[in-house]
Formats: sequence, C-alpha cells, structure tokens
Amino acid sequence: MLGMSANSVSYNDQGGSVESGVDAAQESIPTTISTGAGFGLFSTDFKKNEDLKEMLESNKESLKLEAMKRIVGLIAKGKNASELFPAVVKNVANKNIELKKLVYVYLVRYAEEQQDLALLSISTFQRALKDPNQLIRAGALRVLSSIRVSIIVPIMMLAIKEAATDLSPYVRKTAAHAIQKLYSLDPDQKEQLIEVIEKLLKDRSTLVAGSVVMAFEEVCPDRIDLIHKNYRKLCNLLVDVEEWGQVVIIHMLTRYARTQFVSPWKEDGVFDENSEKAFYDSEEKRVDQSKTCIMDPDHRLLLRNTKPLLQSRNTAVVMAVAQLYWHLAPKHEISIITKSLVRLLRSQREVQYVVLQNIATMSIQRKGMFEPFMKSFYVRSTDATHIKTLKLEILTNLANEANISIILREFQTYVKSQDKAFAAATVQAIGRCATNITEVTDTCLNGLVLLLSNRDETVVAESVVVIKKLLQTQPSQHSDIIKHMAKLFDNITVPMARASILWLMGEYCEHVPKIAPDVLRKMAKTFTNEEDIVKLQIVNLAAKLYLTNSKQTKLLTQYILNLGKYDQNYDIRDRTRFIRQLIVPNEKSGALSKYARRILMAPKPAPVLQSAFKDRDRFQLGTLSHTLNTQATGYLELSDWPAVAPDHSVRNVEVFEPVKETGGPALSKAKSAKSKEKFYSDSEEEEEEEGSSSEDSSSSSSEESGSESESEANSEDSNKSSSQSEKTSSESDSNKKKKTLKNQQLQQQRPASKDRVQKNGNTVKAESRSESESGSVSSSSGSSSGSESGSEPDSDSDSGTESKPVKSKPVAKVEEKKEVSLLDLDDFSPVPVTTPKSSMLSPSLLSGLQGLSISPTALALQASSPVFVPETSHELLHRITGKGLSAQYRFTRQPCIYGNNMVSLQLTLSNSSDQALENIHISEKSSTGQNIHRINNIERLEPQASVTVSMGVDFNDSTQAANFQLCTKEDEFSVSVQPAVGELLLPITMSEPDFTKEQGKLVGMNESSATIKMTPENASSQSVNRKVVSVANLGVVPSSQDNIHRFAGKTVSSGSLVLVSVTLKDSNTLVTVNTEKTMIGSMLLRQFKTALMNSAP
Repeated sequence: MLGMSANSVSYNDQGGSVESGVDAAQESIPTTISTGAGFGLFSTDFKKNEDLKEMLESNKESLKLEAMKRIVGLIAKGKNASELFPAVVKNVANKNIELKKLVYVYLVRYAEEQQDLALLSISTFQRALKDPNQLIRAGALRVLSSIRVSIIVPIMMLAIKEAATDLSPYVRKTAAHAIQKLYSLDPDQKEQLIEVIEKLLKDRSTLVAGSVVMAFEEVCPDRIDLIHKNYRKLCNLLVDVEEWGQVVIIHMLTRYARTQFVSPWKEDGVFDENSEKAFYDSEEKRVDQSKTCIMDPDHRLLLRNTKPLLQSRNTAVVMAVAQLYWHLAPKHEISIITKSLVRLLRSQREVQYVVLQNIATMSIQRKGMFEPFMKSFYVRSTDATHIKTLKLEILTNLANEANISIILREFQTYVKSQDKAFAAATVQAIGRCATNITEVTDTCLNGLVLLLSNRDETVVAESVVVIKKLLQTQPSQHSDIIKHMAKLFDNITVPMARASILWLMGEYCEHVPKIAPDVLRKMAKTFTNEEDIVKLQIVNLAAKLYLTNSKQTKLLTQYILNLGKYDQNYDIRDRTRFIRQLIVPNEKSGALSKYARRILMAPKPAPVLQSAFKDRDRFQLGTLSHTLNTQATGYLELSDWPAVAPDHSVRNVEVFEPVKETGGPALSKAKSAKSKEKFYSDSEEEEEEEGSSSEDSSSSSSEESGSESESEANSEDSNKSSSQSEKTSSESDSNKKKKTLKNQQLQQQRPASKDRVQKNGNTVKAESRSESESGSVSSSSGSSSGSESGSEPDSDSDSGTESKPVKSKPVAKVEEKKEVSLLDLDDFSPVPVTTPKSSMLSPSLLSGLQGLSISPTALALQASSPVFVPETSHELLHRITGKGLSAQYRFTRQPCIYGNNMVSLQLTLSNSSDQALENIHISEKSSTGQNIHRINNIERLEPQASVTVSMGVDFNDSTQAANFQLCTKEDEFSVSVQPAVGELLLPITMSEPDFTKEQGKLVGMNESSATIKMTPENASSQSVNRKVVSVANLGVVPSSQDNIHRFAGKTVSSGSLVLVSVTLKDSNTLVTVNTEKTMIGSMLLRQFKTALMNSAP
C-alpha cells in the first residue's frame, strides 16, 4: 500500500495523467472494445484479456501504463490475471518508472505460480537492485524473494545483505521481509540470516524496527542475546513504530522481560521506581524501607513506554499492551488496562469475542478489576450467541455477596430468551452462583424448581441437571424438590434430564421410599422405548431399590434385568450381567456380592461447578492458543520469572561522546543536556547538520529523497524542500518535532567551526556512500544516511558529520568498493554465500548454482503443480432453466487463492438471450453448510457474451454437493456443484523413502487395497500414470522399481495424506490407497479399479 500511494503521487508530478492514457487507448483500440471497457473496467472477459495483451505489446507508453493499471485493478478485485504473465514480464525492463512499479506489483503476486518465466528476467531484477529510485530497488527485492526456487538462494542471500545496508529505510524494511521468505525456502541459511538480523536490529529507523523483529521471531526467537543491546532503543522507538510492528515488538519484549527481570508479584512487597516515588502521582504514602522492592529501571522503562499505547486506535495494539501489563506489571498497576479493554467492547463482533475471552480469563483471578464496569457486560438483544455466552461467563465470575442480587435479576431475564442455547447456559450460570455463594443457594434452587414448569424443554432439561448437582450438597433438606421432580417426570422428554431424575431417585431413595418404587414401575413399562442413557439409570435405580426395599421391588428388578439382558446395546447387556451377579446371591457369586450395598450406595462427593476458562491462563493472553484453548503451531511459552535477575549491564550501550571544543558555559550545558537524551537524538542531530547543506542539491537527488519521504510519511508532499524530506525520512510522527527543535537550539549554541575534526579523523562514511549510490556529488542524497547510521555502529558518531559537500576523492574510492558487491547477473559471478563481500568473485555462476545442494529436512506437505488438468466442463445451469443465463464449471486443480481449505473452480457464465443481464452474483452461504467464496458482482453481461470467473468452495473433504443460489437482478436459480473425489486432493512432492515411511504409518483401517487384472497394453508405465492422475489430482513420486508406481497428495480441507501405489505383477495388479480418510480411500480405490481396467486411452 505504501508503494501504491507513492506511485500515484510521483506519477502526477511527472506531468502524466490517467485521462490522457485512457484517451490514447481509446484512439488506438477498435470501437467495440472501447465501448465494452466503459461498463466493465475490471472485466475478465477473454476479449478484454486479448485487448490488454495488445496494449502491453504496443509501442506507446501510455497504453502500456493504462493496461497495467487495469491489470492491477483485476488483481485488487480478486480476479485471476495469471494468463497475462508472459505479456507483462516483457515490460519488466521498461524505463518508465511508473510502469515498472506496476509490473513489480503484478510479479510479486504471480511469480511463485510462474517460476520458469520469472527466472528468465532475474538479471533485470538484479540490475534494478541498484536503481536510483528506492521503490524500484525494494520492488525488485520483493519480486526476487517471491520466486521460490532453491537454485537462486545464493542470489537472494546476496541481495538481502546488500539491501540491509541500503540508504533507504524502506528498502531495509523490504530486506527484513525477504529474510522470512528465504528462511522458509531454505532453513539451512539460518546462521547467515541471523547475521543480517543482528545488523538490522541496530537500525534506528522506525520503519525497519517492526519488520526486523518479525524476522527475528520467525528465524531465531530463542536468540535473546541479540536483543540486549537494542532493548532500550526498541522501548523508546515503540511509540513511533507502525501499528502492526508495535504488536510484534510488544509480544517479543514480553517474552524478553520474563527472562531478564525478577517477579514484581512478591508477597508484601511494593515495587518502587528507584525508591523515589510510587508510579501513580496520587499515591503519596511512603512505604517502609523494609517492604520496598526496587524494580529494574529497564523493567520500568518498558511499562512506561507501552502505557500510552493503551489509547491506540488499533485494537491489536491495545490487546498486546494489556497482555504485557497482565504478565509483567506489579499487581497494583494492572488495573490501568481495564478501561481500555472495556472500550474495545464497542468494536466489531470479532474483536469483542477475542477481548471477552481474555477478560473472562482475567476475571477469574482478579474480580475487582472489572467489577466497577459490570454493566458493560450486560447482554444486549443484538449480541450473537457466542458473545452472550462470554458475557454470561464474565458476569458469573464477577458475582459476589454484594452484587449477586443484581446479577440474578439479570439472569431471570436471560432465561426467557428465545435463544435456547443461551437460556440453557444461563441456567448453568445460576447453578455456579448457587455453588460459589452459599447465601443464595436456597434462592437459586427455588428459582430452578420454578423453571421446571417452563414450556421450553431445553431450559427444563438443563434445570434438572443443575438441580441434581446442587442437591448433592445437602440432599436431606430437599426431599420435597425430589418429589416435585418425580411428579414432572412424565412431562420431561429430554434423555439427559430423565436420566438425572432417575439418578436422584436411586441415590436418595431412602428419602423418598414411597415414590421411588412407583417411578421404577413406570420405567419398567417403557424400558424398551427409552434412550440408552436412560436405560442405564433404570438398571441402577432397580439395583439400589433391590438393596434398600427388596420386598416391593424384587420382581420389578428381575423383570428389568431380564429386559436388559437381551437389549441391543452391549453396554446395557454388560451392565445388566454385572448388576445381576453383584446383587443377586447364588452359588457362583463371589465374595464381591457381600459388599454390593457399600459399592452402589457409597456417598459421592458433590461436583464442583467451575468456569470453562479456569485452565486457560496456562497460555499467554492474546495468543491464538489462548483463544482455541489448545497449543497452536509456533506458540512460544512464556517462561517463569528468574529467581535472580541476570546481569543488567548486558543492556548498556557505549555512547560516542562528541569531541570537546573550547566554548562558554552554553556549550557545556548543551552537552550535558545532550547526554541525558535517550530518544535516538544522535541521528536527528546528524540530520540537522546535513540538512544545512541540502540547499545546493541537484534535481535528481532531490527527487530521490522526495520519494523516500513519501514511502515513510504518506502525509508529506513531494514538493517540499530536500531538508524537510529528510526529516520525515527518519521521523514518522509529529511528536518528534519537539526533539528536533531542541537539537536546533543546541546547534545554535555551538560556535560555528568549518574545520571541525571528527573523533576518528576520517571523513563521513555515510555521506560518501550516499553520493556513490545516487551517482552525483550532492550532499542532499547523502543526508538520508542519518537512518543508515543506526545500522552501522562504526559510523554512529553524532559529531562525525560535516556541513560541507564531500570531495570527489572519497567518492571515487567508495564507488570502487561498491562496484564489487553489485548484483548484476550479466557481468557478475557469484561468490560463496559465506563471503559476500569478497573483493574477487568466482568465474562461473552456473557451476555454482548447479552444485548447490540442500540437505534433507523434516517432511513438509508442500503442494506441487498438477500433473494433469482435465478440460472437461460440467453444466451448472442450463440456458433454458436460467432464462438465457447458462453456467458451466470445471476444476482447475490449482491451489485456491481464496483460502487454503478451498477447492478452486473456474466458472463460465454466458448470456444466450437477446437482452443484457445485470447484477449477476451468488448467494452468501451454501444451503448445505459449505464455505463458499463468492464471485464479485458482475454488473452487466451483454447478449451473446460470456465471462470467466474463479471461485472457491470448502467441501470439507466430502463429495456432498455444494448447493447455492445463482442470482441475477430479477431471478434466482438453485444450482449445485458436485465434486469428484479426485478433485478434493492437491498433489505434493515426496521422495521414495518418505513415501515408504508415511505409508508404514497408514495401515490397518487406513489402508484400502484391491487386486485387478489388466491387459498388457494397459500395464505400461505411461498408461498407468496417465490413468491415475486423470482420476485424482495426485503427484507422481519417483520410484526406483519399474513395476511399482507411487503417487502422493493431500486433502484440500484437512491436509490429510493420500498415498497411492500400483504394483504390477505377472497377471495381477495390486492397487493400494493409504489415508486417514477411509471414505475417500474406498471411493478412490473404486475409481482407480474402473480406470485401470478400462482399455480406452
């Protein structure tokens, strides 16, 4: 987005306009095409694509630029523009900057799919890495890292190392993003990537900080030692970093702090900052010295600098700060996050869900935090069920003796809700309140008994279950309630509720000696019609009554045991046999029957009603693992506090003091004030001094610095002076202006000395490098090195800058050094990856790349290109049924761009009527429950015209048809997509040893096999491979045996392995399918048998 905004600004500056491009296009394009473009600028009609190809191959820059804008528009709307790749890639070397930017945007999107064509242009990308425009350099690196081919790993590594030392923070940010892509492609490069990360962590630009920390978390999250020297800088830069960078940095600093500081949660200890004053201004009480614990200043620095972010407009930032305070802050300071979290409850439903889950976990341990805001958790009628349930959970956690009456009054209203699931959850909440607060136990019981007369079966059933649990606490006092439930037994139909009442009758049969036998008599009549869970409780009730009241129930018990003996359910038959041997003594009975009464009538402990969020605190708040309540992939556990704090001196950074000069007291004051500055004032001072020399800069370098300022601060205008642009290149927030003004005052207080000597006696490296990079001897281009200085500690002296333009001698030297590490494939030979800065390069690129080998890693189910793509189309809607609208679909067998769990389909809509069709779209959801990615609305489809669009359907690894509505402006048509089982798979790459290993795991019920007879002409390797991949979207696994053919794939939705092997023998052929999805395995086996036995080609 940053690059796109800069594109539009700079294009207007160059004097071009979109209108002129459109006019030129309309002049050279036939009338029929231009009229079509008027109603559908982003149409993906075949003719429109032909039109775009002609425009891209035109000699006019304006036509090419207009075509690229339309293509990028197609991508933005989710349309598939991959067929235009050859036409687009031809323009990658175009000199027009705006056209090149748009080509790079396209290539980033499709480079991974069209790797072979992208590799042909790799030399062009390498030349672009030294382009004067920072956006072109960054775009070239982004495209290079998007070509996921292992053979160019050395080139990518050199490009990343070069970009990490670039003068533009935007390019360095792109290098940090490329680190993660390269690591996922080749984990063996980890050590070299760590070196680049270590260098980028020292960068002082706020634009780079978030991206490099993200790379650190992906590549080496355990290397805490890399953070020590940069800890304070990251804390100070945090306020000015972009929002998503703030989230990443805060989570990383949370883990860091738990390993470096002692716990602030000690008993009877009040943590003070340097024993000067408490954190809150309102706390004026002095604490006894014996109870005061001194908090580490770096610990306090983190808490102080993250506190303002609680007011961020980004909910993820607020949630990240909240979890940081929860895990790191002293207990008396945690309450400051409460208002911010409550404020987030006014956000969208998805945000509310995550925030309420975290509040539910917090409210279990610290009820007092959210009790003043209890009204914010009252349920609204517009809330979704999952939001209502979470609010109910929080209200139950907040309940105490003081507010229980208010909460129970709310619950009375909730029980009457039309949402049955929510009403049942409310009954459970009432039971929890009755358990936790003994003063209201009787009140809650009476209220639940009244609910037994409710018309809603769900509420009645839940009430019975809760009452059963409450009665276990004091059953002798509530025999009347048991009698009342027995009277209502005939009207209750929910099996769980009936089973609960029967359990109560049997457990406390001595309290209701007259009613229990009568209930057993009724149950004997309906035993065969009851559910299994009810039958088990009937057998238990009969056994208990036999032991306590055998005179009345002996015959009934024998009758029920005989019924259970021949029941269809084996659990009931086993229970009946066991009970008969236990309670009815005979010759075969063992010694166990003597203890039957003690076994069956033993007192049971009352169940404890606990919150569902009680054990979620084992996960870090705000993480996916906490939301799912299970450990997600990539989750890093929060370590325990160390007993003794590690050495804090590892975070100390050497500060390069300026050279002392003779001057008055004003100078010494300025220096003392300077030494107290902690907020990256060094780079600002450099920029102030260098900015004074930017007035004489050439137009080319000012344009470059202007584009840098656009990429870092979107609000800046490109017509501003060069010195202003450089301030914005290192400062992205208006809060820094105060620091800049202070540095200007310090500069005015210093005596003007043109012959200032640096501390090391050398000329400024950053300015020289900037001049060699831009190709001109202007100090304006070099002035952006204030940000660069943060990434190179050897040139990090704030006194080492001069206001004079740098002479040509150093420039020539730097150019010579720079020329060695340029990444131009035409006149460049690669060096070993371990020594990218060598002065001499190896003579052959191809030999170096061919000799590159990657060590085998753990098996990863990486999808590969399909071996065979069927061209067969299936009818979705007939033109007669659709009143002129016809639709066909086919399976592309490509990974779906709309979701990893979706099957990709290509939909062709045709208008065979004599009138245009308008507003063609599909309904939101499948009527059968599948998740469908809808096509974008087609505003208008002309008569006899057709359009091809892509869509995705998540079939959930099932061949059940996806039913949905295909709609026009006037009509709706019910259609269905029926997938073949082979289209539910994606091919994967796998070696023969991995295949054999995984196949050995999928045996038994996971293996389906059949032996068939094949004719000799069908038994050839080519014929077998062709028939198998035509049936199912599988990848071919290399085989060392000629008579065994192996194929591998995975299911699209769940990612389960599907392994197929065809073993050719003399007369018989063994077909084996191994997969966890047994239904898919059996269906595939049937189709393979049919295809292999068919003699047709």
